[in-house]
Amino acid sequence: MWGGGDYTPASLTCLVSGSGQTTCTPSLPPACWGMCGHPIPSQDGTSSWTLYHIGNCGLLGSRPRLLLVLPSQRLPLTPAGRQCYDLLVIGGGSGGLACAKEAAQLGKKVAVVDYVEPSPRGTRWGLGGTCVNVGCIPKKLMHQAALLGGMIHDASHYGWKVAQPLHDWGKMAEAVQNHVKSLNWGHRVQLQDRKVKYFNFKASFVNPHMVCGVSKGGEETLLSADHIVIATGGRPRYPTHIEDALEYGITSDDIFWLKESPGKTLVVGASYVALECAGFLTGLGLDTTVMIRSVPLRAFDQQMASLVTEHMAVHGTRILRGCTPLRVEKLSDGRLQVTWVDLASDKKDTGTFDTVLWAIG
Repeated sequence: MWGGGDYTPASLTCLVSGSGQTTCTPSLPPACWGMCGHPIPSQDGTSSWTLYHIGNCGLLGSRPRLLLVLPSQRLPLTPAGRQCYDLLVIGGGSGGLACAKEAAQLGKKVAVVDYVEPSPRGTRWGLGGTCVNVGCIPKKLMHQAALLGGMIHDASHYGWKVAQPLHDWGKMAEAVQNHVKSLNWGHRVQLQDRKVKYFNFKASFVNPHMVCGVSKGGEETLLSADHIVIATGGRPRYPTHIEDALEYGITSDDIFWLKESPGKTLVVGASYVALECAGFLTGLGLDTTVMIRSVPLRAFDQQMASLVTEHMAVHGTRILRGCTPLRVEKLSDGRLQVTWVDLASDKKDTGTFDTVLWAIG
C-alpha cells in the first residue's frame, strides 16, 4: 500500500487509513483522470488499483478527493456505476428520448435516466413523459370517447332510433391506460434496439460530468458522461395559497389515471389544458364547471378564445368568469365544498363538487 509518492502521468498524495482505505489528491485536474476510474499498477507491478471520483469538487477547491482501492476493496457500486457514456440524458419524455436515439444513431454511447415523482395523489406512470402518459395521448383518446357519445346523441336527428347511451368511465380508463402502457413498453424497446441504456433512477448531480442515480429500492449508482442533457420537462402547479388545495384537488397528472368517474367536476383555470379537460368531461356526460379568473386562453387569439368558450357553454359546460377560489373543504359525505369570490363584486359564493381539478399552469 502506498503511503505517499508520485505516479506518472499525475502526482498523487496518498493517505492510508487504519482500514486500508487510501485517499489521494492528484496534482492534475479531474479531466486528466476522467470520471470512471483508471487502472493503476501497484508498486510491485502485480496488482491493479482503481481510481474513483467520490468527492464534491466545490468543497475541496480545484482538487477533488479520489479513492484508491485494490481489486478486493472495490467501492459498493453497481456495474452501471462504473460505466462512462458519451451522452447521458436525464428525462425520458419526447425531447429526451429523441435526443438519446439521435445520438445513438450517430454512433455515440448513450444512457437515459428517467424517474417519475408521484403526484401528491400518488399517481405515477412509465417511460415517455407528459405527452404519452398524462398529456396528448390520453387526452385525445378521452376526447374521442366524448365525440362518439355526441355522435350517438345526434344520430336521432338523422333518423336513427337509438337509446341514449350511458358511459362507463372505468372501461374507458382501462382501455386508455392499457394503450399508454403499450407505448411505455414501445419506448423501452426502441431504446434497446438502438443500444441506449435505460435507468429507472432519480438522478442528482455529483459534479458537471457525473450524476448519482437512486433506484426505487434506495440503491445508489454513479453514472458519468462527457455531456449531460437535462430534459426533465415540467409538472402542474398547485395553488398553495388556497387552503387544502393540495390535499383535496387533483391535476392533469391524475385525471387520466382515475379508476372511477370524477363525477361533478370543477376545473380551475382557463389554459388549453383546463378547457380540453373540461371539454371531454362535459362530452362524457359529467356536470362540469370552469372557473376563469381573467381571460381564457391568454396566449391565444382572443376572438378564437371567445368562440371556444361560447361553444363549450352551448354544449353544457358552466363558465364562471372573473372568479377565484378561496378554499376547499371536505364535507361529511366526502364531497368537496369550494368557496370562491367574484372579483368584480367581491361577493363570495360556494358550490359542491365531487372533484376539483387544478389547471392553473
